Amino acid sequence: MEIRSITEVAPKGPRLAEDPSELVPELAEASAALFKAVANGSVPRRTISLVHLRAGQIVASTYLTVLHTGFLRKAGASEEQITSVASWRDSPYFDTAERAALALVEAVLQPSADGERVSDELYALAAEQYEPRALTTLMNAIGQVGFFIPIALIAKPVAGRSFTAPWQ
Repeated sequence: MEIRSITEVAPKGPRLAEDPSELVPELAEASAALFKAVANGSVPRRTISLVHLRAGQIVASTYLTVLHTGFLRKAGASEEQITSVASWRDSPYFDTAERAALALVEAVLQPSADGERVSDELYALAAEQYEPRALTTLMNAIGQVGFFIPIALIAKPVAGRSFTAPWQ
């Protein structure tokens, strides 16, 4: 496979020209169920968006990073918080619960030298910050972004377009 030069501008259209949910209508149902499960109010919308932005950064998806940066702005996150998501460990802009959520998404999406991605210690830390319903919601939020990662990386919807129109 030939890799594009780093100075070459990325294409402005999606790789897959058709909306995947139109090609496979069942995707819309699954997506709606995930959104409903995550939007139950037990975890702040801003925290969910932080997790989704960090996931987009980890998998290097421009579509996901642009989308969730916008969602964070709508949720009232400061520019300092948004721009320091990638370096959250040494950033003063996150509380303990947000740090636990960011640590969880990193543990789930990044390989671990120890074999186990989510250690008992990390689980205990997250469980201290989130009651069981909220922790389950947070797990589902990580799963929700995980559901969209293959679509974002393979089909390459257009970053910056409306959430409902990235295929045009």
